[in-house]
Amino acid sequence: MPISPKFTSILSKDWEINFTQCAPNGYLKYTDLCNFLQLTAAAHSEVGGISFTDMQEFNQAWVLSRMRVEISKLPKWGDTVTVKTWINSLENSRSVRALEMYINGEKIVGSETFWAVFNTEKRRPEALALPYEHFELYPDKKPTIERFSKINFTNEKEIVFEKTVFLSDLDIVNHVNNVKYLEWCLDVIDEKLLLKQRVASIEMNFLKELSLKDTVLIHESIQQDETVFSITKDDKTCFALQIHWK
Repeated sequence: MPISPKFTSILSKDWEINFTQCAPNGYLKYTDLCNFLQLTAAAHSEVGGISFTDMQEFNQAWVLSRMRVEISKLPKWGDTVTVKTWINSLENSRSVRALEMYINGEKIVGSETFWAVFNTEKRRPEALALPYEHFELYPDKKPTIERFSKINFTNEKEIVFEKTVFLSDLDIVNHVNNVKYLEWCLDVIDEKLLLKQRVASIEMNFLKELSLKDTVLIHESIQQDETVFSITKDDKTCFALQIHWK
């Protein structure tokens, strides 16, 4: 698609929270929060001419490599939230994108994300084949207090779950969707921590893709104010998640 006449380098998009996106406490699920952020990023790439459809002409897609989400509070069923997004950096095969969520003008979520251009046939990173110079970059406009980081998942841990990848776990790029990794890990956490909104931040590292019928192990390491998960296949780590608690 060509660049939309409505394109701007900072995009704001409103979302209404419906009941299917809420936990039993009536507040937005953490997985759906991350979905809203990713959907807003996708909407910005679409009006900017670098969407999945545009990139598929060159067998390319954006894939998420790292994501940090800082949460002060969650919206609830019936709320309308505004998600704003802009690009901090974009060069060759890599991009850092910022996202913020607001309700009634109050910022409640900040997220820094790191994306890579991925060849969907060769299954490896490569330089973006489309023009992107029309995006104004905002390197100093940071959405989070802390930057995303490399998660340390080498501490003592235990296996808490074994999982086989099903068709429902896959997305349009034909690998496990980013939010599914988070969902698998949250499912083994004490539900009281989630329902009482004890999550201060979520950080995710996506290291290796997973495909249909892959079998993985989910490991958990619990510290005083954080929990670290890692997901492995054949003893190789594919994903790491770090949750800081309030």
